[in-house]
Amino acid sequence: MEKEQNLKTEEKINNKTETNDVSENDEVSKEEKAEINTEDKIKDLEEKVTRTLAEMENQRRRFEKEKDDAYEYGGFAFARESLTLIDNFDRAKQSLENDEKIKDTDTLKKTLELLDVIKKDLISIFKKNNIEEVTAVNKKLDPNLHQAMMEVEDANKEPGIIVQEIQKGYKMKDRLLRPSLVAVSKKPEKNGEKSEKKDNK
Repeated sequence: MEKEQNLKTEEKINNKTETNDVSENDEVSKEEKAEINTEDKIKDLEEKVTRTLAEMENQRRRFEKEKDDAYEYGGFAFARESLTLIDNFDRAKQSLENDEKIKDTDTLKKTLELLDVIKKDLISIFKKNNIEEVTAVNKKLDPNLHQAMMEVEDANKEPGIIVQEIQKGYKMKDRLLRPSLVAVSKKPEKNGEKSEKKDNK
């Protein structure tokens, strides 16, 4: 009897220790899970902070660039509109020179001189503000600076060389205000080629 009782008490003790071990293991696994969750949260937060800082830096750079552009090219639209003044001076000068009534008169000479003075002043103001003419005649056609309006046959020049400037182009620093409108050279067509084209039409 005593042996049986001893065996039963031993079994009870063993069962208790087993359950204690299980509950301890459960607690350990809960702690490990909590640690893992905390680590994941920390990593997640670190990534978010890094991303936010990178976005803020990109935005700061963008604002800096916009501020610099506004300072450098703030008068861009005004400068482009002002180009019509120079065009109108040239048109006025041409119109006066072609007027038969005042041709070869002192009044015409004085008027043209005054127009030239005003135009020079205007060009000098443009230069002070980094607005300059685009060079065109005898240059190779550059689509970034020139706009071809027509082709002119010229045996003495390579094809694509600017032979005439119809309207002056201007740029402000490295930005184009307006392209030069130009005529470019092309190889003269031979008589045989001309007649073939007419026949095809």
